[in-house]
This record gives sequence, structure tokens and C-alpha cells, in this order.
Amino acid sequence: MEDRSQVSPRKADGTRGRRPLSDLRIGRFRVTPTRVMLVIALIGPLVFIGYAVTVRDATQIPLLVGGLAVLGIVFAALAASGAVATYRAAVDGRSGRAFLNAFLGGIAGVIAFGCFAWAIIGALAYQAPKH
Repeated sequence: MEDRSQVSPRKADGTRGRRPLSDLRIGRFRVTPTRVMLVIALIGPLVFIGYAVTVRDATQIPLLVGGLAVLGIVFAALAASGAVATYRAAVDGRSGRAFLNAFLGGIAGVIAFGCFAWAIIGALAYQAPKH
């Protein structure tokens, strides 16, 4: 019969007993499904905004607004994942990593709000009455 005395997901030394989802690594970074999706979600709107900048007709502003809104959502997701990573690192006692995750997540949050602000300004400018 196996011992079930430890019901907590933590190990005896207080750290989390997480098993990596994959062993695939690029340098020091572990490749996870979340990271792959966030990289794809980050590249997509950037390419779309790059295309929207080159368009020279009446649809340019709506394309830019849509691209900026999606880019803002992606950076908001990066900020949220930074908050989760900060909490996990702090619980594991890795204060340096927790600070770095909090700092980078905060930058991602500021970029997200900037993208949302530019999207709103663009939408309002496009909707402005034309004389």
C-alpha cells in the first residue's frame, strides 16, 4: 500500500512539485504550449499592423485599430502570465526571478494600455465628422 500522508502538492522542502510539460528547450528557455501560443499571438498582430501601415486607402485606420486592439489583448495576457509567474516564483522562494517577472509583466501591462489607448484614439479619429 502506498503512503498518502502528504496531500499537499508541495514537496517536503516547501517547493512545488511541478513536472515540466515538455523537455524541449531553446537555450535556457523551456518550450511550453503557453509560450508558443503567446509568441504566435505576438507575431501575428505585429505582421498585421505592418501590413496596415503600408495600405494607403480608406481602410487603413480601421486595420490599424483592429491590429492595435489585438496587440493590446496579447500584451494584457503577457502581463497576466507575468503576474502568475511572479506569484509562483515568490512562493518557491526565488525572489530575483519574482522581481524580474513582476518587472517584465508590468512593462507588458503598460504596453497593453498604450495599445488600447492608440486603438481608441484611432477609432475616435476615424469616427470624427468630416467637413
